[in-house]
Amino acid sequence: MSNKYIYITLLSALALGYEANAQTVPQAPKLVVSITVDELRTDHLETFAPLYGPNGLRKLLTEGTFYANASYGFTPVDRASAAASLSTGTTPYYHGITGAEWLDRTTLRPIRAVHDARQGYSPRQLGTSTLGDELKIATNGVAKVFAFAATPENAILSAGHAADGAAWLQSNQWVISNYYAPLNQWLRGYTRLYKPAGDKNASVTDIALDCLSHGGLALDDKADLLSVGYSVVPEMEGYVALDRSIAQLVDSVSKRVPLDRVLFVLTSTGSARVENEQNNNEKYRIPTGKFDIQRTANLLNMYLGATFGTAQYVESIYRNQLFLDHKLLERKNINMGDILLRAQQFIMQLSGVRHVYTANQLTTSDSYQLECIRNGFNVEKCGDLLIDIAPGWELVNETNHTSTTSRVSNIPFPIIFFGAGVKAQRVQTPVTADAIAPTIARIIRIRAPNACSAEPLF
Repeated sequence: MSNKYIYITLLSALALGYEANAQTVPQAPKLVVSITVDELRTDHLETFAPLYGPNGLRKLLTEGTFYANASYGFTPVDRASAAASLSTGTTPYYHGITGAEWLDRTTLRPIRAVHDARQGYSPRQLGTSTLGDELKIATNGVAKVFAFAATPENAILSAGHAADGAAWLQSNQWVISNYYAPLNQWLRGYTRLYKPAGDKNASVTDIALDCLSHGGLALDDKADLLSVGYSVVPEMEGYVALDRSIAQLVDSVSKRVPLDRVLFVLTSTGSARVENEQNNNEKYRIPTGKFDIQRTANLLNMYLGATFGTAQYVESIYRNQLFLDHKLLERKNINMGDILLRAQQFIMQLSGVRHVYTANQLTTSDSYQLECIRNGFNVEKCGDLLIDIAPGWELVNETNHTSTTSRVSNIPFPIIFFGAGVKAQRVQTPVTADAIAPTIARIIRIRAPNACSAEPLF
């Protein structure tokens, strides 16, 4: 009998402990405000901190969880690939957005990431679910999902496939896509009635706050998602102006939704700005040079012609990528692996080449050293050969008169979580941006996007 009473006592204690823990579990946020800033950098953010007001960036830095050393786990990174990775919690290898545009193999012409032949703009090229999509699924479509930014890439790729609407700036007016049908009537009315201000960040803030008031956000206990896309120039004035926009956003949201029921997330789409770097390299005698991608393609055709028979094996070039003519290789019965290996060995001998990656290598190898390159590669969107130019060298294309300077150094950017019971702390441990989506998903208690394998940050 004594054992029976001990057993009952233990069960009672466990039940009381469970009840106590259940009472301390905070409510999930009613609203998630996701803020992305083009060109935002940790060093600049902290350098200009003394100039911020009390309710904007300073509040987020001092009262939120601040990850100071964030990066993207793939390369190359631009606004589009970053926005897609933030919303999906994965890399271009899975979500398919390798950049703002890529070469369409069928037409051999560049195509925009958000281009839609039927509806102008849409997220159809985005190959996986987004945080907003999963929120819609979890709430049976009840949750509201909106995204606003200065560019269609940031707005549409942040909104996802199932959003209530997205809007962006173009020719001093708001633009929307009929892809999101039936289109939210508030959004249609706003974009017809209101013209953007001269300051793009201020215009994005205005439409976001009007959405908060009239778009049906935070009216029940189901979480809603509001994505806001800003930009900043790497100067004191730019960060002070950004602080004003964020302060207005945080203030207005906090007055409408209790701070413990709203989660703010601030991060960057990465830094891709190159400020006359090639001239600086020459001025300060930093090793440099020019690598002509068109000339390389011509030389490679000559080499492969001498090996496999005269033909135009390189069908097209795009940035640092070479596209081979697959139909020609089939007609000539040339093994893809063989010709890629020979092409790789030939290009590696040219000046300014750091490495050459083949499509076969990136899709079959599990080498840790290739992870960053492989994550930024997508077999349907990228070329058969990717040429990695030496740091400081200039990749030029004399045909279309474009040039870019190679730089592989890491420029850390911040990830800040604020509100919803998040504790104040600064974290120096390096993290990657694909962990943001699963962290938000955990906080609002839904599943992460369907290609997201990153662990939540907390």
